[in-house]
Amino acid sequence: MQTAQTKTDKRRVRISLKIKWALTVGVGIFVTFAIFAWVVYGATRNTLVQQERNTVKDTVNAVVTRMSPIPSDLQVSTVVPRLDPTPANQNPAAEESEDNSLFSDSVLQKLARQDITVTVFNRAGEVVFSSHSLPVGFQKAARLELTDEVNGDFDGIVGRSPVRSTTSDRVVGYVQVTDAMNAFHATMRQVTTVIYAAAVMALLISMVLGYFLASRFLKPIRRITDTIDIVNEEPQSSARITVPKTNDELSNLVVEFNGMLDRMQHYIDQQSDFVQDVSHELRTPVAILEGHLQLLNRWGKDDPEVLDESLRASLQEITRMKSLIQEMLDLTRADQVDVQFPNAVSDVHQTVNQVTNDFIMIHPDFTFTIDDELTGPTYVRMYRNHLEQVLIILLDNAVKYSTTRKEIHVTASLEMNSVALAVQDFGEGISPQDRKRVFNRFYRVDKARSREKGGNGLGLAIAQQLVESYKGTIQVDSAVGSGSVFRIDLPTISQAQATQLRQMSEVEPEKKPLADRSNL
Repeated sequence: MQTAQTKTDKRRVRISLKIKWALTVGVGIFVTFAIFAWVVYGATRNTLVQQERNTVKDTVNAVVTRMSPIPSDLQVSTVVPRLDPTPANQNPAAEESEDNSLFSDSVLQKLARQDITVTVFNRAGEVVFSSHSLPVGFQKAARLELTDEVNGDFDGIVGRSPVRSTTSDRVVGYVQVTDAMNAFHATMRQVTTVIYAAAVMALLISMVLGYFLASRFLKPIRRITDTIDIVNEEPQSSARITVPKTNDELSNLVVEFNGMLDRMQHYIDQQSDFVQDVSHELRTPVAILEGHLQLLNRWGKDDPEVLDESLRASLQEITRMKSLIQEMLDLTRADQVDVQFPNAVSDVHQTVNQVTNDFIMIHPDFTFTIDDELTGPTYVRMYRNHLEQVLIILLDNAVKYSTTRKEIHVTASLEMNSVALAVQDFGEGISPQDRKRVFNRFYRVDKARSREKGGNGLGLAIAQQLVESYKGTIQVDSAVGSGSVFRIDLPTISQAQATQLRQMSEVEPEKKPLADRSNL
């Protein structure tokens, strides 16, 4: 039990994203700096080592050049005068000029340092001359050799070369130059110290900078978290996140999150409206049913006439309730078409003609005129059943509210980037005050006549919701006694876009049963 509890506590350990970001940025910058420092360190070291090797090589060549005129085996008497600059060792007879001294040579003057030791050996390997104490032992060399050697405290470069007499053309001795590279090692220690100090500073500065940037970048996320907490406490809250002015991914995230909250709020309001509407609109038919049932329960069941009337009225109210419930479900689902049918495509030209011809068949007493200016297929992003339902609602209303002039005009025309549809009747018309509310739920211009015609006041609300869900617009122009014109405007798409959307829709056949169940 205790072990399981300990594991649970470990899983609950929370590390702030700011700390993770700071560590990530810090480690990233530190690794980058370390690689850069390693490259700089290596380049600096190689450059300085190469300079030291050139120094040793030049020194060996200079000494060999100074010794090469000696015809026989090197001895102190022949070597020292050529290398020792002190007046006591100067031999004018042996010297061609004062410039022939090793220490008067411009190259060797610059290289005569404490960490460089010049040693001359005779053929037997005996020391003839040494500028300082010998740090490494003698080794014969057949040609100029430069090696890196470590011997106790010595860690440097050793240059060895034979001395071949220019007069006798034979080896008369050997030259060895050792460079302890004291200056090099001191310089590299300083460089290493500076790199370590800079690395620590870079790590600290990068972590602080990463923490600061994380705090700045995570402000919108903190606001999102705070807003979620508010919404969790009060689902009906209108709290939203202030969109930052950075115009980047975080601002896009905030915009999308606010949109999601708006959509959720809309669905909550929609559910609340649905419950309220159901309770309000079903109150009347339920009361009627209750009244008839109570009547029958008291004495009406014994009267065949009363029984028949009550049953007929009850069935009529049940039919109206079924129609009302279906229309309310249709209205609720009409706001979700962009989720259910994202790739739906319809041909307006074909649909308008088909629906109008259907009304011509079922209403032979009406005259339907089709003014179709569409010369061919005209595509819109709309589920075909929904487009048919909108046209049926408008044509059905035109038929219901026509009076003596039973004539209906249907027009379709193509505009810049949209298609315009219109349904005109010559019936009762709508007053200006009613036109403002004609698309509201359950609103009826004449409630008594609407009930006689079977209307629930939801048809135009459904039509508006469907059209606007597909980014279209619907409006009405009307005059009392002259009729009404309902106009729809829907954005069009090209044939290539329609083909692509249909192919995408075929890839997702699982959404089709949802459309069938929607009854829209």
